[in-house]
Amino acid sequence: MKAKSKDKTIFVCSECGAKYHKWVGKCSECGAWNSVVEEVIPSVKSLSVSKSVTPPLKIDHLEPPRSIKVSTGIEEIDRVIGGGFLKGSVTLISGNPGIGKSTIALQIANSIHNKKVFYFSAEESPEQLKIRAERLKLSTSSLYVSEELLLENIVHIVENQSPEIVIIDSIQTIYSGQFDSLPGGVLQVRECALKLLNITKARGLITLLIGHITKEGAIAGPKVLEHLVDTVLLLEGDQNNFFRILRCLKNRFGTTKEIGIFEMREDGLHPVKDPSYLFISKKKKHASGSSITVSMEGIRPLLVEIQALTAKSIYSTPQRNSNGIDYRRLTMLLAVLEKRAGISLSTFDIFVNVVGGLKLHDPATDLAVISAILSSYHNKPLPSETAFIGEVGLVGEIRPVRYIDTRINEAVKLGFKKVYVPSISELKTIRSEIRIIKVESVNQLIEKLSQQ
Repeated sequence: MKAKSKDKTIFVCSECGAKYHKWVGKCSECGAWNSVVEEVIPSVKSLSVSKSVTPPLKIDHLEPPRSIKVSTGIEEIDRVIGGGFLKGSVTLISGNPGIGKSTIALQIANSIHNKKVFYFSAEESPEQLKIRAERLKLSTSSLYVSEELLLENIVHIVENQSPEIVIIDSIQTIYSGQFDSLPGGVLQVRECALKLLNITKARGLITLLIGHITKEGAIAGPKVLEHLVDTVLLLEGDQNNFFRILRCLKNRFGTTKEIGIFEMREDGLHPVKDPSYLFISKKKKHASGSSITVSMEGIRPLLVEIQALTAKSIYSTPQRNSNGIDYRRLTMLLAVLEKRAGISLSTFDIFVNVVGGLKLHDPATDLAVISAILSSYHNKPLPSETAFIGEVGLVGEIRPVRYIDTRINEAVKLGFKKVYVPSISELKTIRSEIRIIKVESVNQLIEKLSQQ
């Protein structure tokens, strides 16, 4: 498109939204290649102040609206979003390709009863969606499907057919005829999302936008997309693993601390009632290099098994590999073991894995990681029915963690008899059938484990 004389031409990165005065092959902000595209910014007309200006209102004089949340019919999703969707809200569901975004959107459409749902699918034909719905064994009596891509046509359909729930799959594939840029560009994604937001608020709809993510794991398109919507959900997991975790990254109407755990089956995503059993493998009783910890995912305690393997390296530079644990956190813990406990690991390959494909960000799992590495290094199994909870500091101290009572009681519920915790933990409501072993440093942990 040729820009008019008063229009301004800029170059924008389609991955991160960075702006440039001229085209560049590599974005200096996010490092993406060939992501900078040309966009035309129409000239802005000068406008006079409207005569009907609404003056600011004193907040004490305002009455909060009585908004009723619409349950999704799926307990795990309601847990994550705070009880259900609010009318007039826009929710963005993002995740890797093939992770289950369209599946979970269809299941939501099926589970919300007595609501007219319009599903605009830009990536699958209506016939393909019908096949998917039959495979998922869904009732589609109130679901209407369209493969419309043009934003203006979508808005026209919504205004004339009056649906109650609108699903856009995906926001990166629809486009507005007002702009000549390609679908998925910064301008198209921003303007389409803004128009959908306006019609959602005006008509009291519930709108779900499905969004792609980049190879780095960020939501594709401009960052303003996440600012515009009311709720941002991330569906994560490994395609080679059956488990999916739904996280809430933003929620204007509730907490972001909860997660939902699902199991992917042939007929869709199924909520997991007691996830702690899933992340503990059925291992041999006397296997070394395995420890159990209690991680807090939001405000939900999960018992997780951490496995470690140490082997004499045949290379000049030993390997360090971690799955489910931050690599930098692992190298820090190894440095603490070498510096504070005098255990030389510089000639060993070390592999750490979280069973079940869960990604842990909780520092309270440090003690379990250290224990698993020590167990593998000495080829000595850890005590059975024992959990390890605590953060490891740089000077080798074991630091207290949040929700220690909740974590220990979850271990009791699954039959654990002993738990190692930081020495300065304040324990209040601990059940008597578990033995508490307090440790204040890595050296004290090694000493107590050697006595077992």
